[in-house]
Amino acid sequence: MSGGLLEGRLIVVVGAGGVGKTTLAAALALASAKQGRRTLVMTFDPSLRLKDALGVGASAKDKPIRVIEDGPGFLDAALLDAKRTFDRLIRTYAPDAAAAKRIFSNRFYRDMAGNLSGILEYMAMERLFEMQASGRYDRVILDTPPTTQAMEFLQAPDRMMNLVDSKAIRFALDPWWDGKGKKSLAFRVVAKGALELSDRIIGRQFVLDVVEFIRAFAPLFEGFRSRALEVRNLLLSSDTQFLLVAGPGADRVPDAMFFLRKLAETGHHLGPILVNQMHPTPDPNAGKSPGMTLLHFLAERDQRGLKLLSSLFPGAQAIIPVALEPLPPADLKSLGQFSERLMKSKPIK
Repeated sequence: MSGGLLEGRLIVVVGAGGVGKTTLAAALALASAKQGRRTLVMTFDPSLRLKDALGVGASAKDKPIRVIEDGPGFLDAALLDAKRTFDRLIRTYAPDAAAAKRIFSNRFYRDMAGNLSGILEYMAMERLFEMQASGRYDRVILDTPPTTQAMEFLQAPDRMMNLVDSKAIRFALDPWWDGKGKKSLAFRVVAKGALELSDRIIGRQFVLDVVEFIRAFAPLFEGFRSRALEVRNLLLSSDTQFLLVAGPGADRVPDAMFFLRKLAETGHHLGPILVNQMHPTPDPNAGKSPGMTLLHFLAERDQRGLKLLSSLFPGAQAIIPVALEPLPPADLKSLGQFSERLMKSKPIK
């Protein structure tokens, strides 16, 4: 377990919703660029809050956009659009124009491919591979969506490899669909019955569109498998660090422990835990107005949560409290000021 905030070529920022992950990811990326690193910050959070934090537009969905340039270092920002990434993937890896056209013209792909369950995570995996393989960046900082989707992203490489090797894919690729297979009579009877049943439930044409979609994708499957394996190895690499962002207060500890358990189970490398948005302790001489009483309560609540989280890690795990900002950074100047304060934050042990 590492104690530095900027260690490794890939930094993945994870945590529950509403704990300030996006602002922290942007601030870390800004600090990395100012250290002279060629840095990319990217997000696959569907809310695209990073766009507002860095002041980039929708064009960052197509290609990384330069945010700042500081000597040898610079900061680019990229936003993930699942459908655009999927389209670019096909144009890049289809064996020829005819194969790409076959996929693009498939009705299932046109109507549903960008909205399939898990597709955002698969495309985030592909985009991460694309950016890492480009060699343009010394460090990539990835801002993830809350809990469930972040965990699905970590599982995406294994899911993709399992999907490519699945029986359903092999069945869809069977020559039987063309009437050219050598399957037994029993197989043909069962398959015909299954097709007729599906026709009554969801429609024969839908089934045939899905089968055609899978068959059109067949030339790309080996590439999917190899890239998924590379991303899996990248996420497990010692040069990849996961930063867990937790909210203050004892009620946020279970969320943090859930992420920590999952990361430990999957063998990923944990960096510091950032306990963000900590309320400062008011001056004792500030009076006892209702506002001051509330601030005292919130500060004491946050300290109790911090002590509870710390007590669960008797080892050398770095836990860094980060003070609540009076106002969230609204532009690059205020983000830069927050970034400087963040990099000066010290672990409690």
